[in-house]
Amino acid sequence: MAIPLQGPRNIEAVFFDMNGTLRAWEPHEPTQQAAFERMRILLRIKSTSNAYWDELAHRYKAYSQWAQENLLQLPEIEIWTQWLLPDVPRAQIEPVAAELTLAWSERKGRAIPRPGADETLLELKKRGYLLGVISNSVSSLDIPRSLDAFSWKDYFEVVILSSAVKCRKPSPEPFWEAARKLNKEPGRCAYVGNRISRDVVGCKRAGFALGIIIEPVGKPRADEQDPIIKPDTVINSLRELLEIFP
Repeated sequence: MAIPLQGPRNIEAVFFDMNGTLRAWEPHEPTQQAAFERMRILLRIKSTSNAYWDELAHRYKAYSQWAQENLLQLPEIEIWTQWLLPDVPRAQIEPVAAELTLAWSERKGRAIPRPGADETLLELKKRGYLLGVISNSVSSLDIPRSLDAFSWKDYFEVVILSSAVKCRKPSPEPFWEAARKLNKEPGRCAYVGNRISRDVVGCKRAGFALGIIIEPVGKPRADEQDPIIKPDTVINSLRELLEIFP
């Protein structure tokens, strides 16, 4: 049961994180095998060892840490040519950088909707709320592909990805950009995510009225409680949003 909310309730727009909030990743061997095969073709390499992919994962982890510390998101081609494969000619990487990044995402499995996502989004839309996505994503193709696969495109008025705006949550800029595109004051907006340190901190820095965390029963919190900024409420399922937004 959602915790009763105090404070401003004149919400007109509800924005969502994607990973861990509206969708989850699950291991799926056919998807993972296809992703590795696709990367081999794009990179024009006949065979690779596990050590090759382990080294790429190590370099990607270093990039991710740098990006989050600096709240920046490099273009996909720069991620590959500066961080992952600096020895491969840029002319070879540039035409396939977006497809490489999509395959890199899918190496861990396939994306699936979180329980209750579809019916919750549909009902919020029926109730007159404007909906949007604000998500950290290295890929320009990954989340749009999920929106197509889940038949969610019509639910969302705006999709703001860090790969497009070049900065990452908890920077307030992605939240401001989302509100600006809907011509809404931040104080009329709410955000639903699963990480306090990125989702609640970011939306509160941007002046959003509500920051909501989803924490499924039996699942550990995605990150630690912020010592200063707290979520306005914690929910255990997406369906509880229908108790919050009349």
